[in-house]
Amino acid sequence: MYDFQGKTALVTGGSRGIGRAIAVTLAQGHANVAVSYAGNEAAAQEALRLVEQAGSGKAKLYKFDVADPAASADAVEQILADFGGLHVLVNNAGIAVDQLVMRVKDEDWKRQLDVNLTGAFNLIRAVTRPMMKQKSGVIVNLSSVVGEMGNAGQVAYATTKAGLIGLTKSVAKELASRNIRVNAVAPGFIDTDMTAALPEAARARMAETIPLARLGTPQDVADCVAWLASDKASYVTGEVVRVNGGMYM
Repeated sequence: MYDFQGKTALVTGGSRGIGRAIAVTLAQGHANVAVSYAGNEAAAQEALRLVEQAGSGKAKLYKFDVADPAASADAVEQILADFGGLHVLVNNAGIAVDQLVMRVKDEDWKRQLDVNLTGAFNLIRAVTRPMMKQKSGVIVNLSSVVGEMGNAGQVAYATTKAGLIGLTKSVAKELASRNIRVNAVAPGFIDTDMTAALPEAARARMAETIPLARLGTPQDVADCVAWLASDKASYVTGEVVRVNGGMYM
């Protein structure tokens, strides 16, 4: 358990899966939690309930598209007004439209770039000034194992996740002197709604590629993010922490 008492965290894509697990885990440390989501109202309300139940000092939902620069900036301003500060940003929102490179549609390529990569940039840009003013902050970007090793059929998704690593390292160098730490977490195959829908044979084949011989859980990722967001990781910045069961070393 980490102590986030008096701190406010924004978790994008926080209504389901890994994002929800991160929001709940931060709430267990008594963080105030702003949960952003794109459109699934039922999932967002359930996430809010779980965050409040976990012990969050204060929690609130924010519906906006991270790919929209103005909406992202407005959301950050509203969070600052609602909570009085913003200390942790977790860029988790992301989409995947899998397809072989010769069949990727222009609109699918652009949308994945806009959400996964530009979305993170939009929010980092929006939080930089208030974090600099308070002389502290933590940013954690959710990359992926495929951003490091590539994956056939995921050219657009892998490109965005690789881009997040470059974004992470560059911003970490820019903001370190202001006591703002920036890191990335690169999950491997995680047992979420998306992977749960796969046939058992496909899941078994996935597990065979992992030295630990199992899919990860959202909690595995959330625990890593919480550590990076905490004072326990106060000397860690510009890193990519792999949570992939040894799939890529």
